[in-house]
Amino acid sequence: MLANKKLKAFIPTVKPGEAKLFYRDILGLKLLSEDNFALEFDANGTLLRVTIVQDLKPHPFTILGWNIDNIVSVIKQLNDKNVFCERYDFLKQDNFGVWTSPNGSKVAWFKDPDGNVLSLTE
Repeated sequence: MLANKKLKAFIPTVKPGEAKLFYRDILGLKLLSEDNFALEFDANGTLLRVTIVQDLKPHPFTILGWNIDNIVSVIKQLNDKNVFCERYDFLKQDNFGVWTSPNGSKVAWFKDPDGNVLSLTE
């Protein structure tokens, strides 16, 4: 029924001005529209709707992530823009904040201005 339809992703914000700068200027997503309800970005063909909410308690788990080819390269680019990976006591992470999963995938987490947890996976 929905297998051949385009996916739309949603993420909440109480800081639309900061979210706009973060998703557009730091992550490089194309801003498609903005109004009093949301910011919409093109995330490589997926519509990302950053919905403006009144209250937000960020979840402690990943709510949005990207599959990438070179995790260290992307982390260095984020670091150059003062975005740094999260460190977790319960995971063994390298100097860049990368955890290698049992299947060999490399994963790192960072937060947007609202504290939403985002991930990178190589």
